[in-house]
Amino acid sequence: MLNLSVGVGARFRALVLIAGIILAGPLQAAPLELTINGSNTIGAQLAPRLVQEMLHHLGAQDVRVQLNAVPGEHLITAISADAQPVSIRLNAHGSGTGFSGLNDRTGHIAAASRPIKESEAQALQSAGDMRGKEAEQIIGLDGLAVIVNPSSAVAALSVEQLAGIFSGQITHWHEVGGHNAPISLHVRDQNSGTWETFRELVLAPRQLPLHDRARRYQSNAALADAVNADAHGIGFVGLASVGNARALAISSGQSLPMLPTRERVATEDYPLTRRLFMYIRPDETNRLARELVSFVQSEAGQAVVDEVGFVGQNLTTVFVEPLDGMPEDYRRLAEQAVRLSVNFRFEEGSARLDNKALQDLDRVVRYLREHGKTEDDVVLVGFSDPRRSNAELLSRLRAMTVRRALVQHRIYTREIIGIGSTLPVATNAHDDGRFRNRRVELWVY
Repeated sequence: MLNLSVGVGARFRALVLIAGIILAGPLQAAPLELTINGSNTIGAQLAPRLVQEMLHHLGAQDVRVQLNAVPGEHLITAISADAQPVSIRLNAHGSGTGFSGLNDRTGHIAAASRPIKESEAQALQSAGDMRGKEAEQIIGLDGLAVIVNPSSAVAALSVEQLAGIFSGQITHWHEVGGHNAPISLHVRDQNSGTWETFRELVLAPRQLPLHDRARRYQSNAALADAVNADAHGIGFVGLASVGNARALAISSGQSLPMLPTRERVATEDYPLTRRLFMYIRPDETNRLARELVSFVQSEAGQAVVDEVGFVGQNLTTVFVEPLDGMPEDYRRLAEQAVRLSVNFRFEEGSARLDNKALQDLDRVVRYLREHGKTEDDVVLVGFSDPRRSNAELLSRLRAMTVRRALVQHRIYTREIIGIGSTLPVATNAHDDGRFRNRRVELWVY
């Protein structure tokens, strides 16, 4: 009897212990966790703000941002609407580190200020198509502002002159219309997407290396401060980081010099415009990762992009000044209609919409419906690069592709116009310039 009594008591105590564990379970639930690795451009301010606003949008409480001792790292914590702890880590050490994190599963989202490279996409091919619409999320736009000291006599440079300056072929300001003083170069670090973008847009197409006397910086803010303090300095930063320095107007090929204005960046006409990305593995199951990429594409998410100082993708109207030399049909549009702040762009020799165009299509449809512009109010203007003999036909075919996409949403255009290779916004000597020139503009009466 003694042994039976002891056995019953032990069983009772075990049941009490199990019940305690079950009851305590919700109080000790594993946190909702998310790790974002990658671009300093995105990670410094934009990603933390997007995360905070997403959490508020989901009804989270007690949202807190902690800056770690390591520069470029943040920890954001909160309590979810269903009382679960939330822990989100942001590590902003360069775009390349974001893709490494996706590959070794130490991160759920890669923040990148450049497109994924072929080698990175290949390394992640087991996860799915990293260049597909699901994986590649264009979260906003940025312009690489070429900055100088406010006292500089130079107001504009061509992309070709930039290449000469940063490769060391042009070493004195008087060679480009400035004072008789040596040029000092300020450049982002090797891991930076800002540097990668500049190299790909300016130096690589001309097969030029960066001059070895350039000074390197780990953040846009530090670089801008250095240029502002250097009477002979020149550098490049994201649009939101110009600070007290002065931005130059930039031309490419036959285009007019353009300042990095929000309108020029929104349409991607400015020569040094770049897209900002978040990449997510197609096989990703993390709930917070999916919630974040969805929120970023919303109107509220794009408003955050604007507030931080980048260029969001919510549509606005752009007034274009009619100029001599414009094709007659185009000049008439400039006189009578307004342009929307979006361009649809295409792959080389193709009338297939790219990922940004597919994402923008929903925004365009929503805007036109909200403004009652669904019946014969829209004009589509197609452009091409001049490498093909049928440039005008191809530009019309691209406009027709957009028209078909709009018809599927019961939006009917007034007219399509094929301009061909007229009115380039970039040089046609290099791939990136030709990509910018392959576009369809949307105009509204």
